[in-house]
Amino acid sequence: MRELEFAVLGPLEVRESGAPIRLTGMRRRRLLALLLLRFPHTVAREFLVDALWETPPASARQQVHNAIRDLRAALTATTGNGVLATTGSGVLTTTATGYRLDVPPEAVDAHRFTEGARAARAARREGREAEAVRLFRSALDLWRGEAFAGLDCPAVSAAAAGLEEERLTAIEELTELRLAAGESATLVAELFSLTAAHPLRDALRGHLMLALHRSGRQADALAVYDEGCRLLADELGLEPGRDLRRLHTEILTDTQEDRRTPKPPTTDTPTPTPTPPPTRQATEDHHRPTPHTHHRHHTHHGNHLPRDLPDFTGRSAELTLLNSEMDAHHRTTPLTPPGAPSTIVIDGMGGIGKTALAIHFAHRRTPDHPDGQHYIDLHGFTPDRDPLTPEEALGILLRSDGAPPEEIPTGPAERSAAWRSRLAGRRALLVLDNAADAAQVTPLLPGAGDTLTLITTRRKSAAPDGARRLTLGPLPQGEAETLFRRVAGESRTYEAARNPRTDTAEEKPRTDASTREPRTTGPAGDSRTNAPAGKPRPATSLARTVTLCGHHPLALRLAATRLRDRPSWTVPDLADRLSTPEGRTALLRTADRDLMSVLALSRTRLPAEAQRLAHLLARHPSTTHDIEAACTITGLAAPLVEHLLDTLLDHNLADEPTPAHVALPLLVRDCAQSWNPPKVPQLQENPRRLTVVA
Repeated sequence: MRELEFAVLGPLEVRESGAPIRLTGMRRRRLLALLLLRFPHTVAREFLVDALWETPPASARQQVHNAIRDLRAALTATTGNGVLATTGSGVLTTTATGYRLDVPPEAVDAHRFTEGARAARAARREGREAEAVRLFRSALDLWRGEAFAGLDCPAVSAAAAGLEEERLTAIEELTELRLAAGESATLVAELFSLTAAHPLRDALRGHLMLALHRSGRQADALAVYDEGCRLLADELGLEPGRDLRRLHTEILTDTQEDRRTPKPPTTDTPTPTPTPPPTRQATEDHHRPTPHTHHRHHTHHGNHLPRDLPDFTGRSAELTLLNSEMDAHHRTTPLTPPGAPSTIVIDGMGGIGKTALAIHFAHRRTPDHPDGQHYIDLHGFTPDRDPLTPEEALGILLRSDGAPPEEIPTGPAERSAAWRSRLAGRRALLVLDNAADAAQVTPLLPGAGDTLTLITTRRKSAAPDGARRLTLGPLPQGEAETLFRRVAGESRTYEAARNPRTDTAEEKPRTDASTREPRTTGPAGDSRTNAPAGKPRPATSLARTVTLCGHHPLALRLAATRLRDRPSWTVPDLADRLSTPEGRTALLRTADRDLMSVLALSRTRLPAEAQRLAHLLARHPSTTHDIEAACTITGLAAPLVEHLLDTLLDHNLADEPTPAHVALPLLVRDCAQSWNPPKVPQLQENPRRLTVVA
């Protein structure tokens, strides 16, 4: 029987019964690495596309499919007698959503390492120190160099950094056990090398100081401390942590030998001991960022943020507002204690750029929050799957923060308490993306510590108590045109921008009830209306195109991608094709993204009455409605109409251009016209009501 082994603790290798399998092609090796990152879970195609390309080409999904085929063929090796071994085809499985490696967990050396380290810690807790030393050494012997060495891929590099952190933590624990067993001089050379390679880790420097001191080299131990002080001050502007300062004092006064390295507690939770109230200096030490210091509860603070869009465009007003909010939060007064959590909710319709803005802003504020940057998709509006429960989300967050599986409690309340405990006193950053409602996100919020939480959602009411809210609208004209040019390419849009033309009778938007271009309202409240019939208006084709896209970021990206991939088209050609609802529905999609499908996801969270109301308003020739007009269209009483309109506003499926008036954005109208909502007895369409009333 074939035995495949995947080695990632060093250069990526695949072995069959101990013999290496040649794996050529950097993309194929990156693909295998990405599959191993999520092992043993299924890896979504979208994740592979985003990880393999900074700007995915239109053929990205097909290229992933081809690479999977080639990888599957490479893993289907031949037996010694030249007969094709068919078992390889079962190693890489295709599912409805992606791909999965089907091999035993022990076939991956990273799994054997983590399991070995876990077993070593269990032996240590039970007082079996000699066995713990043996298990730690066996686990560390699996390493052949840097994890995933030679693979240039941001997602892989982040995972490699996490594995390296686990390796260093295991080394620190093993060294502590060896020191407790009486080793000292034999450790000095090894610890000098480790400290030189990782000079900012207080634990390694402390172990070296202790080994030197116990070897009778007090002056050398103090010199190692002084070197660390200079390095921390020069690199980070910090001083050593309290444990290292305490050890320095003990060595300086020659009192350390009276203390033995304590054994770890026999349970996961340390036995509480009475402690005096913290001094002001102790409080400052607790809040000082020390990302390189080993700590039992959070040994590393990784950056788990998705990539920032390389062509992120615009949102200057929103970024200024977000920065102002953060600056105001940090300007404390006697009534506002320092280090309090901050929560900002970004809401808006589907595809409007909420996630892109949150990730872009999070990357910009990462230096202000060095104690970990976390991201989680809550799947509040994701096709073919339910939103994550708070318990599921907390499990993901705790694991990403380094909590061992055996320390993650069961139950939402217990997990929420554990999560708050880990964030207390830290300056972390948390992005809760695609939230369904406030009930989903509230248990995930920190209770203390200067943590910034960014929440994105389609619903205004998803903002938890105390959060500040930013509603994201369409892009301003200038930013919309800039985004279009960046995606389509300057060469495709230069001619249209250079040569403005006057709309002719053939180019003017149609004004019949079914296809007329409705009024749209920009983020600053500016109204854009059609020119009266028969009166030409000067406009560039590019300006007309972005208006027909509703200044909507995803629509602009899809339209620009269409233009980029169709060399024979011009900007006027694209504008003509976008001038009708049918044209927009057909064109604003690519192989893997469909704007109307993205918008229609909001419908799944609407009650039947609100779905029906949106459908009727979208079919009406008027673009703006007050309560009286909506009552005329639907035949409903005013209180119910007002309640349903509030529901549409809450889901960002309608705007309120003036008090007591609502308007469905252009693209929402296109989408809602195609809905076939369930029949509601009190909402039956009456053709006689389909007249302009507002």
